[in-house]
Amino acid sequence: MPVQSRPVRDSSVHFRLLQQYLVLLKKYPILTKSVTSGILSALGNLLSQFVEARKKAQKGAPVSNIDAAGAARYAIYGLLITGPVSHLFYQLMEVWIPTTDQFCVVKRLLLDRLIFAPGFLLLFYFVMNILEAKGWTDFEKKMRRSYWTALKMNWKVWTPFQFININFVPVQFRVLFANMIALFWYAYLASVRK
Repeated sequence: MPVQSRPVRDSSVHFRLLQQYLVLLKKYPILTKSVTSGILSALGNLLSQFVEARKKAQKGAPVSNIDAAGAARYAIYGLLITGPVSHLFYQLMEVWIPTTDQFCVVKRLLLDRLIFAPGFLLLFYFVMNILEAKGWTDFEKKMRRSYWTALKMNWKVWTPFQFININFVPVQFRVLFANMIALFWYAYLASVRK
């Protein structure tokens, strides 16, 4: 028995949002990925602030207001850096290490984990330092205090997700997949950089 199809206007809101996202992704790939990265980065920062406020409240410590400027910095970083840089990286990875390469699974993971991840984390620290209007001395202190710890955590947390992302997720959805994981990663980074 044939299945009756429903007009798009009668479908769920989630389906229509996904459909619109796919249209925008095809028409404006970098802009769509950049805006998505900005939104999810800001949400990650807000998540970090809520978790931190909840911990303080449970301990009876005074809770500070939400830092809208912090969320804005993460939004700017996601919009201007994460979206475009990740898009370019995943596109170049397809050219540099095609699926026809015998060891592409391993090579892609090594490229991401040993070259891209350390550089991208360094870029994160540098750009956030600029957006916070802090000087070189502050940047050096944060790098010495938390970069290596954050990089090791990056390798632990991101490696299984990136293995799936770069080997099984279609290239046009890799930035979105990484952004979904980054929602929680940025919450971690916001807390470790303090």
